[in-house]
Amino acid sequence: MSRWWRGLKTAVQTPTAPSLSARNYHTIQAIPREYTGNRVSARDRAQGRIPAVVFSQNLLQKDPANRYPSRKQLLTTEMKQIKSILKSVQAPFFCSTTFQLQIRAGSGSSVLLDSGRIHMDEESGNILNLVFVWADDGTELKLDVPVVFKGEEDCPGLKKGGHLNMIRTSLKYLCPAELIPPKIEVDVSKLDVGDRVFMHDIEVHPSLKLLSKNDNMPICKIVATKSENPEPMLV
Repeated sequence: MSRWWRGLKTAVQTPTAPSLSARNYHTIQAIPREYTGNRVSARDRAQGRIPAVVFSQNLLQKDPANRYPSRKQLLTTEMKQIKSILKSVQAPFFCSTTFQLQIRAGSGSSVLLDSGRIHMDEESGNILNLVFVWADDGTELKLDVPVVFKGEEDCPGLKKGGHLNMIRTSLKYLCPAELIPPKIEVDVSKLDVGDRVFMHDIEVHPSLKLLSKNDNMPICKIVATKSENPEPMLV
């Protein structure tokens, strides 16, 4: 049994997002690998390594005309280092953080962005493999940016006994690689009972494009009580 990255978020409670100055602090060490397959991957994991792949996000385009030559590369990373980075950056923000990649005995270093695909074993919690995408300056990437709520201690609605219904935990944006935000902050300090914050209320860098067909969808709402028909949480 296995699960993807999305399931990992449930194990983290009220994390603090990394600051912009902390981005690119970590350099992921990797070595090229030539072979694939379950046996090869199992052997790598037994030796404390994690199979990984890095490619250009254009490979995800459904229209072949929009795909250009890929820089796909098979890699092997150190499990100890990846776990250390996950602990430092914290799971929900790992997928919106850029890292330096140092390929030993390879082509030097380049900037990359994790695409959010961390394949984990459901029973043991061990990381099975990683998927990264190149994040070169001048390119645009689609990614889910985590939503972080602030100002709860000053929120009038919460002081009256209301409950913060967090409807969205992330928002999908098309971002220039050099302007990827590690988080989207939503200020609830002035919300009263019944008030909502909508997607179109969020101010981001003008270069970022919200990938939603309806920006009138709410991100959060202050409800009178916790049992007042809260809207389902979306990710």
